[in-house]
Amino acid sequence: MSDAAISASGLRKSYGEQVVLDGIDLTVPQGTIFSLLGPNGAGKTTTVQILSTLTRADGGEIRVGGYDVAAQAHMVRTAIGVTGQFSAVDELLTGRENLLMMGDLLHLPRGESRRLAQDLLERFDLVEAADKMAGTYSGGMTRRLDLAMTLVGDPRIIFLDEPTTGLDPRSRRTMWDIIRGLVAQGVTVFLTTQYLDEADELAQRIAVLDHGRIVAEGTPDQLKRLVPGGHIRLTFTDRAGLAAAAQVLGGVPEAGDLTLAVPSDGDVKSLRAVLDRLDAAQIEPEGLAVHTPDLDDVFLSLTGQSVPEKENAR
Repeated sequence: MSDAAISASGLRKSYGEQVVLDGIDLTVPQGTIFSLLGPNGAGKTTTVQILSTLTRADGGEIRVGGYDVAAQAHMVRTAIGVTGQFSAVDELLTGRENLLMMGDLLHLPRGESRRLAQDLLERFDLVEAADKMAGTYSGGMTRRLDLAMTLVGDPRIIFLDEPTTGLDPRSRRTMWDIIRGLVAQGVTVFLTTQYLDEADELAQRIAVLDHGRIVAEGTPDQLKRLVPGGHIRLTFTDRAGLAAAAQVLGGVPEAGDLTLAVPSDGDVKSLRAVLDRLDAAQIEPEGLAVHTPDLDDVFLSLTGQSVPEKENAR
């Protein structure tokens, strides 16, 4: 297996005359979290369906887990797990029974399934609820069980489609910790989410998909630097220092406050340049903070929409 857990080159998909994916390229290194963002209808769900062998592409070279998705679909399925935004949990079974059912579907020996189920119940903090009907679980517990069921087959690559939709903030952060823990063990996570802060918090790399094309890709910080509006905010103890800094650096003092905002893309080189100019003028700020646009700003700039909407079809 190469360093890429997932690679796609020239991925294309159309439904009739509607072009859904127009030749996209993706590379996801092993043991990382990669997030795909995009507005409703951009092609996120179609991309996941193709990569997870649920839908065939019209064109392109695609490998997942080192296997060709078209020619070795069965081998791809042995390497992946998929957790959708709609739970696969059977509410009429207990948490333990749901995990044992997954073991049966994968033809695991019953003894191994029992050991694995107990291990997963412990890892996902579900031991106390293990023998209760899943229909009595909270939303956060259900999502944890759903992800635990995905792990029964010990997948190296997991596709998470909207994993925290509908969860309260505490449950979302619990899921984030679980996802980070999986990646620390070498699992690769391909994440689609409607929450930009979730992608910012978790993903090492993010791709923005719009009208079937990748319009930007990079680390969260790299994407934020694509959008104007970044600045260094300097704080001073008195107005004399503020005025002197404004004369040296330019920028606009903030009304009613002893702070100065200096335009900057936030990288180390520009920060060092500001500090060098202040040092040469013997001006000492009390505090310094770097502000860059957030992913909401990036999304708006690239797609014309302020936040991604849930993708209900294709």
